[in-house]
Amino acid sequence: MIRPTALSIAVCLALPVAVQAAAPASPDAGTAARDFDRVQVTATRTERALSDVAATVDVIDREQLDNHLVRDIKDLVRYEPGISVTSSPARFGLGGFRIRGLDGNRVLIQTDGIAMPKAFSIGSFSDANRNFTDLETLKRVEIVRGPASALYGSDALGGVVAFVTKDPADYLKDDKHSYVGLKFGYDGEWNGLLGSATAAFGGERWSGMVNVNHRQGQETESMGDVRSKDRTRTAANPQDRDGRSVLSKLVYAPSDDQRFRLTVEGNEDSVDTDVLSAIDRTTTTGMQARDHQTRARVSFAHEMDNVGAAFADSLSWQLYRQDSETTQRTDEARANRSTRHREFNFDQRVYGLQAAFHKALETGSVEHALTYGFDGTWTETRQKRDGYQVLANGQVSTTILPDAFPVRDFPISKTTELGLYVQDEMRFADGRLSLVPGVRVDHYELRPDVDPIFAADNPGMAVSDLTKTSVSPKLGMVWRFADDWSLFAGYSHGFRSPPYNDVNLGFTNVMFGYTAIPNPDLKPETSDGLELGLRFLSPAAYVSVSGYYNDYKDFIESQRQVGVNAQGLIVFQSQNIADAEIYGAELKAGVDFGELSAAMAGWSLNGAVAWSRGTDKTADVPLASIDPLRGTLGVAYDRDSWGVELAGTFAQRKDRMPVATAFRPAGYGVLDLMAHWDFAPGAKINVGVFNLGDRKYIDYSSITSTLATNSTVIDRYTNPGRNVSASLAVSW
Repeated sequence: MIRPTALSIAVCLALPVAVQAAAPASPDAGTAARDFDRVQVTATRTERALSDVAATVDVIDREQLDNHLVRDIKDLVRYEPGISVTSSPARFGLGGFRIRGLDGNRVLIQTDGIAMPKAFSIGSFSDANRNFTDLETLKRVEIVRGPASALYGSDALGGVVAFVTKDPADYLKDDKHSYVGLKFGYDGEWNGLLGSATAAFGGERWSGMVNVNHRQGQETESMGDVRSKDRTRTAANPQDRDGRSVLSKLVYAPSDDQRFRLTVEGNEDSVDTDVLSAIDRTTTTGMQARDHQTRARVSFAHEMDNVGAAFADSLSWQLYRQDSETTQRTDEARANRSTRHREFNFDQRVYGLQAAFHKALETGSVEHALTYGFDGTWTETRQKRDGYQVLANGQVSTTILPDAFPVRDFPISKTTELGLYVQDEMRFADGRLSLVPGVRVDHYELRPDVDPIFAADNPGMAVSDLTKTSVSPKLGMVWRFADDWSLFAGYSHGFRSPPYNDVNLGFTNVMFGYTAIPNPDLKPETSDGLELGLRFLSPAAYVSVSGYYNDYKDFIESQRQVGVNAQGLIVFQSQNIADAEIYGAELKAGVDFGELSAAMAGWSLNGAVAWSRGTDKTADVPLASIDPLRGTLGVAYDRDSWGVELAGTFAQRKDRMPVATAFRPAGYGVLDLMAHWDFAPGAKINVGVFNLGDRKYIDYSSITSTLATNSTVIDRYTNPGRNVSASLAVSW
């Protein structure tokens, strides 16, 4: 299935030689060159072109989001091999990002520099995900692959996904003082209807904007055709989905090089699910679920472009507060005519302060771009499970074994995270060589608060405070050894602080004979990563090929059985037990044929491929979180007012699994066709037909727990068949 990708790679690798001989044009021209030389901020905390960064970074701008009809985070990385999104098809939907084999809270997700809420799950009825951002509010997404703790601290162990929201200035171009825009869309994967309205205004000093979005639809389709009303079902469970978001900003610019920005943002999603796949008829005869999540933040930021001081040329800082909450309710009908009601709640409140400073200076023949700053967050995290059952005789009980509700699985936790970082981008040899050393020091404090709910569920258990300090260095290098060629290399250290729910995991059940105890001796998870790559960038073509190796130590295993206590209870405790290694190679390439021949103006080719391998060195088994080899290849034709693109995604069969009997999804090849047309000033239509061949296939990232080879519900995890999406946007 991956022969087209292998062929495309060979073609792309051969292209630079031909292009270099045929088109020695200015490097400032060419669509392909502009595509690869986009400006990013996340990897260096400075505005740098991708070709000047000693790491692999992806930038997805608003035009790409629209032309590829991106509706959710899975669509976002559809054509980004090496990055995927985990999901739970029965009920909870999309989870979070997986980068080079690491997922969950080991990947930092942030919006405008503010970290998104953590994920947390326990049992079958509780799963708080990290899908809290409406992509319609964004102007750009930047993804850093690999450890990035030297700039971003804890949780950037696997990489960073940075969402950047729209500003009034994005709408008020060409001296416009007002803007009004409407957008309507349809997504065939989940029969979703989407609507968006934006208004912006601007004057000499003041500007502002409001963006409001609404979405509603049904379940994401699978290609399972068993529609039974029990656990043999492979078709998607019926769902009703409803969501909305608002983004508002007010900007005051007292001068041309200074801005104050007030941002208020909110996002809300509700999903009602008839969980037919949970019905076994012997114990459970029906299940209804209602899941609701919200996120709200307010931030105040200040930027100065021309400080003119000895300590900084420019600076920025922001204060913020962010509240998030996930509430999941489950009503279960039982065969014995009783009913059970469960409720799970997980919420976080965060206060934060950030400051960044930039200073350019020279020492002899060396140019320095110094970046340094401070990050501070103060977070309170609460989690609770509650419930009751109504017995057949009408009696109500708050005990649903093994739980006597309400319970907390960890105490109310207050964490303080403080980080200081510095980075120096040094240029030597007339700018041909760049060295980028950096280091960050992080201080982490955990302070648990035992309330009556936790104390009643864990009588006599002593919880633990935790204080840790971590140092994260990095070193990057870019060597521009020829006009179109450069070599880049980097080392980066990553870490993740011990999570509150692992340090003070707590549950005791005498009837079932087990207990969980805290572990104040948990060490941070760490990584050491190396990356080496080669880039070619000309007016007509680009190629970037890189290899990486990441060594991880002290991975934390939650709820590990460690023995039996004096009361005869089986004891569980979170522990540092696993060391792992992940290595791989990635390639991204493209060519603008119009730069080679005027007769082919508008035609372009883009491709990418990612391969990785991971091993749990402690158990000497493959890592289950490694995605199989995956590649993309796209052919596009663009004119001034319209364009069309045929894009293919190809994956190899998943071959290495830690469990011999685990299901391994087959390889596949899927084609998508997308078109856009600016049919009038301020009016644009986008249309896409996805999975043109109506192919039945499974993304490995959608299988988040071990699925046996002989499972009868494998088709439950299949992707949607052929479907159509469209949008219409008008503005004036």
